[in-house]
Amino acid sequence: MKKLLVVCGPTATGKTSLAIALAKKFNGEVISADSRQVYKGMNIGTGKDLPKNSKLEIKNSKLGGSYKVDGVSIRGYDIADPKKGFSVGQYIKIARTIIGNIWARGRLPILVGGTGLYIKGVVNGIPTAHIRPNIKLRKSLANNTKEELFETLATIDPLKAASLNSSDRQNPRRLIRAIEVGLQSKQKTVSMNRFMDTGSDVLFIGLAAPKGRLFERIGERVDERIRAGIEKEIKTLLASGVKWGSRAMDSLGYRQWEEYFKKPGEISKEEVITAWKAEEHKYAKRQMTWFKKDKRIEWFDISRPGFKKSVENLVQKWYSNGDVKKN
Repeated sequence: MKKLLVVCGPTATGKTSLAIALAKKFNGEVISADSRQVYKGMNIGTGKDLPKNSKLEIKNSKLGGSYKVDGVSIRGYDIADPKKGFSVGQYIKIARTIIGNIWARGRLPILVGGTGLYIKGVVNGIPTAHIRPNIKLRKSLANNTKEELFETLATIDPLKAASLNSSDRQNPRRLIRAIEVGLQSKQKTVSMNRFMDTGSDVLFIGLAAPKGRLFERIGERVDERIRAGIEKEIKTLLASGVKWGSRAMDSLGYRQWEEYFKKPGEISKEEVITAWKAEEHKYAKRQMTWFKKDKRIEWFDISRPGFKKSVENLVQKWYSNGDVKKN
């Protein structure tokens, strides 16, 4: 039986470190499900936490390479050029291929990350994921207001417009994508089936923490990324030709620095850090809202002593009941 282990939850809960520990014990390999970690050269701000002097092992340029962390292979990093766009459809195709390769070698794929849409896309499929961007349409809508975009969407796809929450209605990029999908869906049906068939088995592990402790961990992670050299990393990205308007630089942990770089002296580094932490808090809340809707997830509180052993025991029980073999 094909098995897939998913480790998910909000930022700063130690998902990757837990996944690595589980991979070592259960003959696994890790695939990142993080929409920021897909970009090359964006290591510090995205929290890849790679060992010093670690190198990307290129095995297949179309799938990206793999890093070794504590002896465990991690895929899903550095598969996109930050100067170009990258879609959830592209991620799903790459991640599914990698998982298939891991199965073929008799090992356990462990999908880990906080981007719920990526995880949903890999496991369940997203019907509109492979509707390609319409650059001409996007340019024509670029200067429209949020209100105008919403009205356009309501005309094209009233059901979709009615289903949007307040955050989506205020996000021009999401509105434009919805318009794009609505128009193309009328022309042809694009589907993406579930990846896991009836002979497959998925275990979802969710990591969480009380809000106070979670926010404390987020603050510590941001401070560590400052010390690690996020400012220098951004300078390097800009020097390489990555623009502030790119999808990559709109990532959390990068976009908060735009005015700091564009208007030297007007905004202090302390203000940037404060804004960054506040946005990370909001992001963590959105992540929990997303994941709490999925009743398949088995939740563990990382603030409780011994939670890792409890996770390990659950995975052991699930893992031993199938065809995945240890070396």
